[in-house]
Parts: sequence; C-alpha cells; structure tokens
Amino acid sequence: RRLRMNRMIDKRRRQLKRKVHIRKTLSGTAERPRMTVFRSNQHMYVQVIDDTIGNTLVAASTVEAEFKDLRNTVADAAKLGEAVGKRLLDKGIKAVVFDRNGYIWVTWGHIDSLYIRKHKIELLNKKIA
Repeated sequence: RRLRMNRMIDKRRRQLKRKVHIRKTLSGTAERPRMTVFRSNQHMYVQVIDDTIGNTLVAASTVEAEFKDLRNTVADAAKLGEAVGKRLLDKGIKAVVFDRNGYIWVTWGHIDSLYIRKHKIELLNKKIA
C-alpha cells in the first residue's frame, strides 16, 4: 500500500514539473488568450484566460447544466472543445494558445481531442475572415 501511494505522489509531482515547465514559456494575451484544460476523475474544465489582466474570457465544463450528460471521455472532450470554440467565436476571439496543463500529450487522448477541435475552429475563422 505504501509503494502505491508513493507512485501516485511521484506521478503528481511529475505532472506539476511539466506544468511549471510549460507555463514558463506560455502566456495569453488579449488577441491570443491561453486555453487551459483541467481533468478530474469525473469532469473536464476548459478556461480561456487573458494573462495580461488575469481574466477568464470563456469557460466551459461538464459540470454545467448544458453539458451534464458529458463524461470524461475522448468523444465528450471533443464536444466540449467544440462548445468552447463556439463561445470563442461569439466573443470574437480567433486564435488561442493551447496549455495542456502538464497532462501528457497522446494522439488518441482527451487533450488531443480538445486541441483538434480548437484547431478546426481556428481554420473556420480563417475561412470566414
């Protein structure tokens, strides 16, 4: 039991190390805010933040009544990413900096699914403009 607990602590420590390393170089501006992702065991949270003034511009999560039926799956991450993209379009934001928040990037995972949806919204913006 003690060995398992140490493994979990080490896993969290490695994630925090990645998060700090990423955030050293990433920063959101008014023109291109930072989109950050947080995943708990049951829910996903996405925020778009302007770091120059410290405001959250757009947020969405599976806790909201609109997304209550979504769970912490790859397909539902894509749906949540699409909803965030639509909210960004409504606010007039055309591009964001993607902050994976220390989560490991895998091409079949939740973070990749959110990123792909964000990228599709940016491509739609370029076609419209």
